[in-house]
Amino acid sequence: MKALILVGGFGTRLRPLTLSCPKPLVDFCNKPMIIHQIEALKLAGVTEVVLAINYQPEVMMAFINEWQEKLGVKIVCSQEKSPMGTAGPLALARAILDDGSKQPFFVLNSDVICEFPLKEMLDFHNAREAEATVLVTKVDDPSKYGVVVMDEYGQIQRFVEKPKEFVGDKINAGIYVLNPCVLDRIELKPTSIEREVFPHIAADNKLYAFTLSGYWMDVGQPKDYLKGLKLHLDSLHINHAAMLTRGSNITGNVLIDASATIGEGCSLGPDVSIGAGCVIGNGVRLSNTVVMRGVRIMDHTKVDLSIIGWESVIGCWSRLENHCVLGEDVTVKDELYLNGAVILPHKEIKESVPVPAIIL
Repeated sequence: MKALILVGGFGTRLRPLTLSCPKPLVDFCNKPMIIHQIEALKLAGVTEVVLAINYQPEVMMAFINEWQEKLGVKIVCSQEKSPMGTAGPLALARAILDDGSKQPFFVLNSDVICEFPLKEMLDFHNAREAEATVLVTKVDDPSKYGVVVMDEYGQIQRFVEKPKEFVGDKINAGIYVLNPCVLDRIELKPTSIEREVFPHIAADNKLYAFTLSGYWMDVGQPKDYLKGLKLHLDSLHINHAAMLTRGSNITGNVLIDASATIGEGCSLGPDVSIGAGCVIGNGVRLSNTVVMRGVRIMDHTKVDLSIIGWESVIGCWSRLENHCVLGEDVTVKDELYLNGAVILPHKEIKESVPVPAIIL
């Protein structure tokens, strides 16, 4: 079985992290975002994954060379010369996706994180004899989104963009199961699958929705990335509690790579992930924070609601809060206060940032 992941473009919403690597390769809970998806696809029976890319192809090829054997899944690239939307890449990769077997295939947006009930979704798709199935998730305020209107059997009737009156509370979660015949509906040009393909399948009564029961988040920007961290760690606590760290210095859900070093008298949590090779000094307090691979945080520093990029160094007695995002290899000197600072890679910060600012 096959799958296509829409890797997308420049990842501008997740800068400065995406200045160092494409968005799908940004770490999320100690492994690249896209690895969470490929592992879930493998569990659902997928043996070949197509990455639809148009940005930094050489970096993606290096990723394939590193991870293909580790994951036990064939990974190939389909490169766009210019942006093709959310349906055009399927037409471009048609020769791979439509191998004559008539087997359905998965399509995923690369910045979606959830519990990935892909096997159950595939079973639902086959039982309904659908042409296409859309994963949908319930939201509290549907007026911000495009709402999927469906009947009690999951058959999609229509889509309503940012409704002013209540028509439903389910939205497109960015994961699909498609039959190869859907490719006949897509021309090789920039095309939106949501606006230009799905409405026609719905008109033929062949489009269905499978409702996600667990968490869901588009982690394509820093605030949502941190919300996704909390939701993912909550899910690990319920389903894979042994992966989380426990101890007298831990509050709530904390994920620590085995190679990280934690000093004495630290207070960690809630909702913290600490990556490979990190060194956390004595008396450090971390909460609602991602610490990526190779970071060093010196003694008695406090970090809350922040993302610390790879190989960065934060001096002692410093304080970072309010959605700070540090790019790769940033150095923060001792005894500084950073409030909502967004800092580009390879910068050295010698003065406090008392109000939110972008440091170029």
